[in-house]
Amino acid sequence: MKLQFFLAAPLLALAVNAVAAPPKTRFMDHSNQNLIDEAAAIAVMNENIPERVWKIHPASRYIFTSQVEGGITPSGTCVVAARVILMPLTGAAKAVLFRPQKTATAFDAVPGANLDQCRDVARAKLKEATVAVVSAIVKS
Repeated sequence: MKLQFFLAAPLLALAVNAVAAPPKTRFMDHSNQNLIDEAAAIAVMNENIPERVWKIHPASRYIFTSQVEGGITPSGTCVVAARVILMPLTGAAKAVLFRPQKTATAFDAVPGANLDQCRDVARAKLKEATVAVVSAIVKS
């Protein structure tokens, strides 16, 4: 009986690791909804923040916030600024404490862009800002 347990225990440990839950994440978005909606902004950050970052800055203590602003000027130029900030949470209430730990901003201006092209620029700049914050925390 004991021999079977010793043989089965390593296999059970491997099976548990294979179905381990993904890291807990925490995001908040304050973007211009005409450029990028909240779900898309969170998806961009989630795709570009690796698990290693969450091990260093766990979701129980930190949050990533994003803000994409801009639009098309009267002269027809798409102007976009995307910012990503890593901020701590308070201990008990888990409220966001505005004491930025890491911040990155990416911006661009594209003359003659339509709204769909401007939205693509917004996603690209948000990705760029997210990758910049991540690279300040871990080597990619």
